[in-house]
Amino acid sequence: MTVIGFDRLFEMAAKRKGGAAAFEKMLPKIKKPAQLKKIPEDRWLAQMTKSIFQAGFNWKVIDNKWTGFEEAFEGFDVNRWSMMSDEDLDRLLKDTRVVRHAKKLMSVGDNAVFLRDLAQEHGTAAKFFAEWPREDYVGLLQLMKKRGSRLGGNTGQYFLRFMGVDGFMTGGDVVTALIREGIVDKPPSSQRDMAKVQEAFNDWSAQSGRTMAAISRTLACTVE
Repeated sequence: MTVIGFDRLFEMAAKRKGGAAAFEKMLPKIKKPAQLKKIPEDRWLAQMTKSIFQAGFNWKVIDNKWTGFEEAFEGFDVNRWSMMSDEDLDRLLKDTRVVRHAKKLMSVGDNAVFLRDLAQEHGTAAKFFAEWPREDYVGLLQLMKKRGSRLGGNTGQYFLRFMGVDGFMTGGDVVTALIREGIVDKPPSSQRDMAKVQEAFNDWSAQSGRTMAAISRTLACTVE
């Protein structure tokens, strides 16, 4: 695949955002693997839950209620919620501290099991996410969709971004830029299209030494 050089994309974005120095400050920060490995399991479950509840909902409402979520879910201990019971669900459905959406509430238990299983397989869930090769970010998204609960699409991508895992987004202006550059001809939903997106990002990363997250933000900022 032949793609426009990253330097040209950066020039386009920087021109729109006040120059190279100003644009550099806008690029997202990611965590190094060693930093990711130190994140406790409960924080992975908490952010999964927050991203799931934000999907299709007003983010500010979830932000404002988040202290209540932390209290209702007792700090999101993975072992405790991997054994989520019907009684737990009944209680949560009556708890005004959370958004009482049954399927999303149930996803907490399912994702606790997912994280517990990752820990059993890899030592810790944090180690799994930290060591996943970014050159196969699409594979990580597919795994989360298959083994997690309600972590497909943009939800999984936002979750990883907020945790500091390097990766790209496939929504809004990023997709517009990908279509403009001929990487895909429509929003990528098939495995084939996502493979094309991964290939393009790998190419830009090899050219520039930039993170996937920085390239993603750069693409978005090239769109008028």
